[in-house]
Amino acid sequence: MKIKRSIFIYALALAVAVIAGCAKAPLESWNDGAPAKVALIEYVASVTDTGSADYIPVERRIAVFDFDGTLFLETDPTYFDWMLFAHRVLDDPEFLATPEQTAAAKATRNGVFPPLSRERERMVSQAYKGMTLGEFDRFVRKFMAEEQPGFTNLKRGDAFYKPMLEVVNYLRDNGFTVYVISGTDRLTVRPLLDVLKLPPRQIIGSDSTIIADKQEKRDALDYTFTQGDTLILGGENMVKCLQMNKVSAIVREIGHRPVLAFGNTLSDASMLNYTIDRNKYRALGFMLLCDDLEREYGNLKKADKMRRDCANYGWIPVSMRDDWKTIYGDGVKKRKHPTAKK
Repeated sequence: MKIKRSIFIYALALAVAVIAGCAKAPLESWNDGAPAKVALIEYVASVTDTGSADYIPVERRIAVFDFDGTLFLETDPTYFDWMLFAHRVLDDPEFLATPEQTAAAKATRNGVFPPLSRERERMVSQAYKGMTLGEFDRFVRKFMAEEQPGFTNLKRGDAFYKPMLEVVNYLRDNGFTVYVISGTDRLTVRPLLDVLKLPPRQIIGSDSTIIADKQEKRDALDYTFTQGDTLILGGENMVKCLQMNKVSAIVREIGHRPVLAFGNTLSDASMLNYTIDRNKYRALGFMLLCDDLEREYGNLKKADKMRRDCANYGWIPVSMRDDWKTIYGDGVKKRKHPTAKK
């Protein structure tokens, strides 16, 4: 009975959208009848209906998204920020890398990535130490303009999942405030997310120190910003925004529990569980499965495990292979890439 009701509400929501004059039905890059699409449209219809028991006031319609692997490519061969780090170390003539940084960057280009650790994050933060905020922003944007090596007709900065951009816009059209909560440094994510036109305050990520150029080694509590000072990157990692740190970031920077959460790995599990656990409002968590071997560098073993995790935790799986008509757009094609994950 519940399934029939969901299908009815889903069909009604589509009809209302068309009658209201929408040029296109919501989530047009998603296959009709995809379970995740049905669940999301039915949910939005229910929580935005003032006559519904599930109604959520606009100010509490908060949706949080992971970035890498949820909104944006992470498989060609790895995360954007790691490719940026390798570019800084190996290709930037103005940067003098340490042997440790050089070895890690070369390994990255060969498809071998150091495991997450405080030492790894320290090494990455130090690669940009001394850059002004403007210099770093320009450095990121220049790298964004390069070709994405594992695909044709795709720039590094354009490697967004088209169906997920539609989700973000669909939610905003229905009164949701969208936050991106990423494990990537927030100063890296901000220029990448220009496409969504989100205010910077709604882009949350990992953080490294920011200091004044004349501050030197003095602690921030012992230094007063002086007129004429320039802000620069301090080269010390403060927090990696993964797992429980994502929940802490929500509490500190949003102040309300989300009602929708979207992720793609167990590093997002805390965020999804926090969203759906004992929420005063109806809440859902979605996990993206990179299971497409034709249009993406999918991993079926990992995708199957995530599908089992979804069943165990009460998350809704999203299949790239089965649910989406396109990933990056019809003009983008996958090609063999020597360092892509298998």
